[in-house]
Amino acid sequence: MGYTLNFSAVWRNFDHLLEGLGLSLILAVASILIGCLVGLVTAFMLQSRNRAISGVARVYVTAIRNTPILVLILFTYFALPQLGVRLGKIESFVFTLTLYAGAYLAEIFRSGLVSMPRGLREAGLAIGLTEFQTRTSIIIPIMFRNVLPSLGSTLISLFKDTSLAAAIAVPELTFYARKINNETFRVVETWIVASCLYVATCTVLAALLRIVERRLAIVR
Repeated sequence: MGYTLNFSAVWRNFDHLLEGLGLSLILAVASILIGCLVGLVTAFMLQSRNRAISGVARVYVTAIRNTPILVLILFTYFALPQLGVRLGKIESFVFTLTLYAGAYLAEIFRSGLVSMPRGLREAGLAIGLTEFQTRTSIIIPIMFRNVLPSLGSTLISLFKDTSLAAAIAVPELTFYARKINNETFRVVETWIVASCLYVATCTVLAALLRIVERRLAIVR
C-alpha cells in the first residue's frame, strides 16, 4: 500500500510550529548576543601576554569546540543540578548555546584582531585615547565589520542548533514537530513542513545579513 500525503493534520497545528519557530529564533539571537560578549572577552584573553590568562581561554575554547553540543546540553540540564546548580529548561539551553557560541566566536574575533593594522592602536593612543577607549571606539567596531560574514554564518548555525533543545523538552520548532508527528502519525508531512520552515528562515536570515554587510561595507 502506497503512502498518501495528507497535510491537514499539520495545518491544524501550524500555529504551534510557528510558535516553536519564534522561540527558536529567540534562543538563537539571545545566545549569539551573549556569546558575542563571551567570545570578545575570550579573544582578548587569547591575545594576552599573561600565560595564565591565555591558558584559561585556550582550555575553554578547546574543551567546548571538541565536545558535541548535545553532550553539553545534557550535562548542563541533568548533571549540573547534581552539583547544586539548577536552571530551567530554556535557561540551561541558552547558557549552553552561549558557551558554545562564545568558543567559536572567540576564534573568529581573535582572527579579526590579528588582522587589524597595528597602526590603529597607535593612532588612538596618539590622539589621547586610553587603551580601553582605543579598543571600544576604534578596534572593536572595525573588527566587527570585518568578521560580519563569519558572524552571520554563526547565527544561522546556532539557529539550526536550536533543534537540539527538543532533547530537554524545550518547546521550539523540532519539539512541536515531534509532538505533532507522535499525535497524528503523519511522519512525512510533519517533517516536510518543519524542514521548509527551517530552510525558509535560514534563507531570510542570510538575505538580511547580506543587506547588513553591504550597508556596512567600506566603499573603496
